[in-house]
Amino acid sequence: MLDKCMICPRNCKVNRLNGQKGYCRSSDKMKIALASVHKFEEPCISGTEGSGTIFFSNCNLKCIYCQNHDISQENVGKEVSVERLAQIMLEQQNRNVNNINLVTPTMYVYQIIDSIKIAKENGLKIPIIYNSNGYENIDTIKMLNGYIDVYLPDLKYYLDEVAIKYSDAPDYFNIATKAIKEMYNQVGTVKFDERGIIQKGVIIRHLILPNHIKNTKNILKWIKDNFDDKVFVSIMAQYFPTYKAKDDDLINRKLSIREYREIENYIYSLDLKNGYMQELGKHEEEYVPKFDLSNL
Repeated sequence: MLDKCMICPRNCKVNRLNGQKGYCRSSDKMKIALASVHKFEEPCISGTEGSGTIFFSNCNLKCIYCQNHDISQENVGKEVSVERLAQIMLEQQNRNVNNINLVTPTMYVYQIIDSIKIAKENGLKIPIIYNSNGYENIDTIKMLNGYIDVYLPDLKYYLDEVAIKYSDAPDYFNIATKAIKEMYNQVGTVKFDERGIIQKGVIIRHLILPNHIKNTKNILKWIKDNFDDKVFVSIMAQYFPTYKAKDDDLINRKLSIREYREIENYIYSLDLKNGYMQELGKHEEEYVPKFDLSNL
């Protein structure tokens, strides 16, 4: 399938098997920047034991405010085989994490499926999370049916002009919402174990951008209208201007208290019951992983 890559909505059709690289700059080899125990995900993901995150290199978006731009857009990482990824998953499980958390995995779905098969044959039992930017082809998501327990997609933008300006992602809302509906069709409503750790379901993440409160309200309204309480929502207030965002007049600052309260009140007005809203003022370094290739 990599000889004419159409794994994401870019549909580059390049032959990755022959060394050609499309928009995401990924070859036929998986590239990973970090495998860690992460304790700053949503409470139902990290719990006290942590989430077994595996950060994949490269991305099919070009977000100008990306906190992990060194791996998403600057190609930091180390190539690993399908067998090695399976081994990393098992190593994470041996650290007593709650789940395997595949971060920005879209470019490597074909290889990841093979890795999951190998890992499960060798004793992988904990839930697998697909942690995505939301810019997904439905056919790719359909391939993951039966391999993924929890989908953790972003739903970043409502307006196309905003998606293009900040992530170079044409038709983002239409593409992401269709993908999210397919994710829900596969895993259904959220289910937890006796500790409150998620085992199945969808958590939709949304990062509030300064000066774009209407964008957030439209996203929340869509979630309410289409899923009500069948999915969880995670509203992130951690935004801070980094990378190229410092050059944009609208997003070159953190959220204001007024913006935060306006979204908080809107959530209450929608009667969205299931989910999380991040506290304003959390130190941004908590959310930026430190990359270490030595354990890969």
